[in-house]
Amino acid sequence: MVRRTFLLGAAGAALGARMVGAQSSARPEKSRLVIALGAKASLQHLPLTIAERLNFFAAEGLEVEILDLGTGVRAQQSVMEGAADVACGTFEGLLDPLARKHLLQAFVLLARAPQVAFGVSTRTMPMLKRVPDLRGRKIALAAPGTSAQLVAALVLARHGLTLKDVQLVDAGATGAALQAVRTGSADAIVHMEPVITMLEQKGDIRVISDTRSLKGSQDVFGGPMPSNSLFAPAPSVQNHPNTMQALTHAVVHALKWLQTAGPSDLIKAVPESYLLGDRGLYLASFGKIRESIALDGLIPDEGARTAVRALARLDPAVVPGKIDLERIYTNDYARIAKEKFRA
Repeated sequence: MVRRTFLLGAAGAALGARMVGAQSSARPEKSRLVIALGAKASLQHLPLTIAERLNFFAAEGLEVEILDLGTGVRAQQSVMEGAADVACGTFEGLLDPLARKHLLQAFVLLARAPQVAFGVSTRTMPMLKRVPDLRGRKIALAAPGTSAQLVAALVLARHGLTLKDVQLVDAGATGAALQAVRTGSADAIVHMEPVITMLEQKGDIRVISDTRSLKGSQDVFGGPMPSNSLFAPAPSVQNHPNTMQALTHAVVHALKWLQTAGPSDLIKAVPESYLLGDRGLYLASFGKIRESIALDGLIPDEGARTAVRALARLDPAVVPGKIDLERIYTNDYARIAKEKFRA
């Protein structure tokens, strides 16, 4: 694929950072952007949906195309290949050695927790009392290599199991996930909204670990755990300060809007096709993840350290003392947006 000129740049990070404050209100260096993500209609991407639907991108002088590639892993790959300017994906994905090699850098946070839950089937394991009893059982995952897999691994590790001790079933699509649990082909599931709420409402699962809430996420990770964020190659983040500031402004504007939005506001803003034919379900799912939505776009320093510690427990390639977190994320743009929108 042809690399976009947006991804080119050679000036140093320090110069880019100094330029942010001075040029934050200037015209974007590049006004047309492609943002890659997985599952556009997902509640995980709600801030981007709001920014798009309420014309917050346009208000900042941007024409944004949101490219749905099905999974966050593919979205990250598209940025590394130059097929997209920016990607939306999990913060921990940036700690992967390949991502670090490509100098990917996050610049605005969308979610303060992974927003996934671990549920056990009430059909095949109604009497489960101990997590170790999942040994040899089938666990349906939202997608391999995602936050769902990370949560599954950490919950199992706490009880002396690894992912090799269970059978992982790929069940990314909503229909596939529901069928896996309801037909008994999966004994447990680690998934996102609205799948978890749909299963909970019908009594199909019992949630044993829940990162849809800040407390539940703290329990799993041992600290604040940043999740979905926007990121791009560091040279682009630093050498296109006006573009990045405009993009961050639009996202933080959406985050601020979501802080006070009521049910009717949300229903009016979100495309009808995203509601899955059940507005009540959509609102219930939103209620489950609402507190985990970022408030101001800032990536907490302690959260970044939590992510490193969590991955280090599972991946020997992640060594806390050898990762320069200043290269992984910057809050330069989010700080300015926070002040502008009083988020």
